[in-house]
Amino acid sequence: MLGEREEEVSIKKPAEKRRLGEPTGAFKGAAWGALLIGVSSYLIGLYNATMELNEKGYYIVLLILGLYSAVSLQKAVRDRDEGIRVTNLYNGISWFALISAIALMAIGLFNAGSIVLSEKGFYGISFVLSLFAVVTVQKNVRDAEEAKNIGEL
Repeated sequence: MLGEREEEVSIKKPAEKRRLGEPTGAFKGAAWGALLIGVSSYLIGLYNATMELNEKGYYIVLLILGLYSAVSLQKAVRDRDEGIRVTNLYNGISWFALISAIALMAIGLFNAGSIVLSEKGFYGISFVLSLFAVVTVQKNVRDAEEAKNIGEL
C-alpha cells in the first residue's frame, strides 16, 4: 500500500567450516576433477589410438613416471621449505625423474610418425594437465592433513 516498503530478505549461506590452512572443498574438487579429466582423457586417447601395443605401453609408463615423480618432487621441495631434512640425492633423483618423463614425452611425440599433429598436442596437453593436477592434489592432501593436526593440538 501507500508508504509501505518491502524489505529485502537475503538468506546468508552459512560459512564453510574449515580449519585454518585447509583448502576449500571447491579447490579440492577442482584439483581432483582436473586429475581425473587429464588421466582419463590421456588413457582413453591411448585406448582408441591406432598405434602398436609397445607404443601404447611407452606412453602409459611415461604417464606413471611423470605422475609419481611430480608428487615426489612436490614433497621434497615442500619438505625442504618447511625445514624437514631431504637429502640432496633424493631431491636430485626427483628432479631427474620429472625432467626425464617430460623430455621422453616430448621426444616420443616429436618422433612419432604415425600420430597426426593434433593427436600429439592432445597427448601433450593431457600429460601436462595430469602432472599439474597431481601436484595440486598432493598439496591439498598435505594441507588438509596439516590443518587437521593443528586443529587437534
